[in-house]
Amino acid sequence: MTERGFLAVAPGHSPTRDLLAAAARRRGMDVVGLSGPAAAHTLRGRPGGHYYGGPAFAARTADALAVALLEPTDDWLPSLPRTYTRRRITNGTLAEARRLARPAFIKPPSDKSFPAAVHADGSRLPTGPDLPPHTPVQISEVVTWAAEFRLFLLDGEVRTGSRYAVFGHLDVAPLDRHPRRSAVLSFAERLLATHGHTLPSAVVLDVGLLSSPERGTTEEVWAVVEANMAWFSTCYAADPGRALDVVLRAAGPHARLPDRDRPFRPRAGTTAPGPPGAVRVRSGDAG
Repeated sequence: MTERGFLAVAPGHSPTRDLLAAAARRRGMDVVGLSGPAAAHTLRGRPGGHYYGGPAFAARTADALAVALLEPTDDWLPSLPRTYTRRRITNGTLAEARRLARPAFIKPPSDKSFPAAVHADGSRLPTGPDLPPHTPVQISEVVTWAAEFRLFLLDGEVRTGSRYAVFGHLDVAPLDRHPRRSAVLSFAERLLATHGHTLPSAVVLDVGLLSSPERGTTEEVWAVVEANMAWFSTCYAADPGRALDVVLRAAGPHARLPDRDRPFRPRAGTTAPGPPGAVRVRSGDAG
């Protein structure tokens, strides 16, 4: 894939940022390291802008770069049939989550306003002036993932992928050489055949193998962990060049935004800082 233009990257170094920048340079793109929001404004009017970095920085620079940032809708995961999630997932508010008297995995639906984690109950959820009671949250039943995989999707196809965790701990391996590659791709294909239209054309999908089979079966049980914006995701052991294809579509020129992707642009003012796709060690649901 040949892509003209430039890739603007947010401040701060990370392995994924450096790998994507190197892949962009190999295909002849300029890579512009942004030192701050003011640096993005010097690029205003320059065509062919793309972006990789955090959502808080993106919220202050996307207009100047003229990029359209694609991300899944907040209700995407709760709206999936249980055959794909294998657990109960609901959206609510922080006030509702604080009243929980049972263990649950609680996270912001899309931003990183507080760390995703399993809580014994709602009493110890984070507090602060930036977390009012109406803050949106996602509440999930606690499950244990035996293995988790990250897939970079473009136009309904898996372009590259990586295992990134085993029982909640970082354990990276390329998907191409993984013994469960066929099972991962088969599950993703089934999901995309029925629900691919509910995701942006460029997105990251995390799927996982549950640690024990469901009652009455000895077969492996696969489920969706979550979906993420590609322009804020770690590629782990995925192929950087193929991952870049997805990133460029997910955060590319607004003028090239396809009509089918217009529902998947993030709302203004809903982003907050957080690590770009970092694994959160957990014994339950995904973050």
